[in-house]
Amino acid sequence: MARLLLLIIFIAFISLGIPDSLFGTAWPAINQEFELPVSAAGYVTFAISGCTIISSLISAKVINKYGTGKVTAIGVIMTAAALLGFAYSSSLLWLCLFALPLGLGAGAVDSGLNNYVALHYKASHMNLLHCFYGVGVSISPYLMSLSLSEQNNWREGYYTVSLIQGVIALIVLLTLPVWKKANRSLQEDRGNVSKTVSLAYLFRLPSARAAWMTFISSCAIETTAGIWGSTFLVHTKGLSVESAAKYLTLYYIGMTAGRLLSGLLADKLSSWKLIHIGQSILAAALITLMLPIQSEFSALALFMVGFGIAPIFPNLTHLTPANFGKDISQSMMGAQMAASYVGITIMPPLFGLLAQRLGMNLFPYYLAALFVIMILSITTLITRLKKQNLYAPAKK
Repeated sequence: MARLLLLIIFIAFISLGIPDSLFGTAWPAINQEFELPVSAAGYVTFAISGCTIISSLISAKVINKYGTGKVTAIGVIMTAAALLGFAYSSSLLWLCLFALPLGLGAGAVDSGLNNYVALHYKASHMNLLHCFYGVGVSISPYLMSLSLSEQNNWREGYYTVSLIQGVIALIVLLTLPVWKKANRSLQEDRGNVSKTVSLAYLFRLPSARAAWMTFISSCAIETTAGIWGSTFLVHTKGLSVESAAKYLTLYYIGMTAGRLLSGLLADKLSSWKLIHIGQSILAAALITLMLPIQSEFSALALFMVGFGIAPIFPNLTHLTPANFGKDISQSMMGAQMAASYVGITIMPPLFGLLAQRLGMNLFPYYLAALFVIMILSITTLITRLKKQNLYAPAKK
């Protein structure tokens, strides 16, 4: 039963990835239709991420009361409805309004499923979970690129993706009884497994702030590359909107491939080792992206950015119970997801404002600055974990 539940969780996590890459791919076309400044994308991403932060911070209390399964089902339904609303939006205001349920639903699903897998499954399963997220973020820009190239209609792309999201919501809803049976075998409901603690309590933990900064910076890299990669290729490399959308798919394919490989290696290499390998690949990719190279090589560099960033988030997430304790892992997971969306909320729109003034050539250097912050944060985290004898760089 635990294996069947894991499959359901994998399918549900596809729904989390689908919306994340869609807006960045569609934005050049939306921007042209609504005659908006490039930086206006920040309003929509701010609304999505702001609601995700709120949802993540309250997720521990809600999940501990209603259970991960029910919260996941409601969250996926909300995101499916929001994507359908995007398809029929007639202005920036409507996009921002439908961004609210999209963010609220995503935050609940993200926090709940990440903690559930971290508690009850292996590191390889966590990496594969995020590989399925990669499936979602790879499918949606490809479908959007087809709608743009064949019909020049971003609305059709949103409509198609909302149908896929709706099917996933139906699957999760119909399989809710599986959660009850699996929870008995996994003994999820033991009283000492999970308790809700305040954000102030977590803030006082020695390693929490460094962990939050690591999540902020790594997710800022991941999202900024996804949202602005297509626009970078259009404005800097001279590609058409349709071609840039297809090339951006390589970024998400790289992320998916990286998480698949990380999952396969997780039984042989520790989570920390996989994180360090990812950082090295990401550094090389960012240096390549800075070079004055042809558009095809820039697309390949974006692939390597996705491949390098891939193992960092899932492995840091899986380490949460080990780093902070199983009893408060749901509260810490919610705080980490909120921290992630702080980076997602602030850094991509900040780049949009800077790019409007300084040009899209800033893109690789902006990612590099975020990378430096991530390295400093993760070094601080490791130092503090070592003092608590919680850092385990080798596979046990």
